[in-house]
Amino acid sequence: MTGTSMDGVDLAYLETDGRQTLKFGPTASYPFSDADRDLLRSAVDAAKYLARRDDRPGPLAAAEELITRRHIEVIREFLVSKSIKPAAVDVIGFHGQTVLHRPDRGLTVQIGDGAFLARTVGIDVAYDLRAADMAAGGQGAPLVPVYHRALAEASGAALPLLFVNIGGVANITYVAAGQDPLACDAGPGNALLDDLMLARTGAAMDVDGACAASGAVNEAALQALTAHSYFSQKLPKSLDRNAFSLDPVSALTTPDAAATLAAFTACGILAHLRFLPAAPRMIVLCGGGARNPAIVRALGERAPCPVRRAEDFGWDSQAIEAQAFAFLAVRSVKGLPLTFPTTTGVREPTSGGALAWAG
Repeated sequence: MTGTSMDGVDLAYLETDGRQTLKFGPTASYPFSDADRDLLRSAVDAAKYLARRDDRPGPLAAAEELITRRHIEVIREFLVSKSIKPAAVDVIGFHGQTVLHRPDRGLTVQIGDGAFLARTVGIDVAYDLRAADMAAGGQGAPLVPVYHRALAEASGAALPLLFVNIGGVANITYVAAGQDPLACDAGPGNALLDDLMLARTGAAMDVDGACAASGAVNEAALQALTAHSYFSQKLPKSLDRNAFSLDPVSALTTPDAAATLAAFTACGILAHLRFLPAAPRMIVLCGGGARNPAIVRALGERAPCPVRRAEDFGWDSQAIEAQAFAFLAVRSVKGLPLTFPTTTGVREPTSGGALAWAG
């Protein structure tokens, strides 16, 4: 998995039947270089003008080659370092790098050549996992809720639970007993904060939330950010990484702007509690943002229920999305639903994905 934060590639080995059986194997993260991130940001900028999902103008072709090559490199390194033989892997779930997600235009673009990846590493690859949902009337995101449900059911925790995944975009999954998961993108995750740090300091992110922790939340700017019409829209719904602007914090010092954006991530997530059928007993945090103390603290201070990290359940918060795409790959191969009317707005439970054969 490489998410909208564009920080690197996460890998996870998972044994699963695509339903309830989950046996966790090793995980690893491989960061992108600064040059990699620069090219990917250029691709995201260029993708704003795409009209067709298969077009690769400007830097998009080079970025697609980069993403495919980086995945080949890290998969090979991962298998060797973890002593896993390629023949022991039935299928790779390959998300690719999202460069555009515009459900209002029926357009979602994840770059990465799944067929070349399969031929090169010698393992079948399930990829392009969003397109079928969009073709059936869905938003194409979020895709991870069906895995969140499997985790919740395997944990034995009291339901309902609310999973909060904080990547570049934050998304939530509400899991209640005997129901399909309820989900949506919930607002900015790390993306705005990353963009602020890059523009103001040249750093790719606010490491350990240190900058945000040194600032103070500007309530007027926070109110302007949370006034966005997205937060009044009912579920399900999804977002592009660039749906929100830094303009409301432009006049603030960098620490105050960072603190305000961390609070905005928390407030955006919690704004969606009113759309849930019942209050969750607990919020479970995962994704890269779960390692940002400023965001975690902002959530804890504002949430009406306990907030826990995935690690409290013995899970690896950084690896959950990578595990999810392994899980989704198995479901894709078996023709099991990846998305539901309650997660993406698709007309009926829908499978999806393309399968590239290694042979």
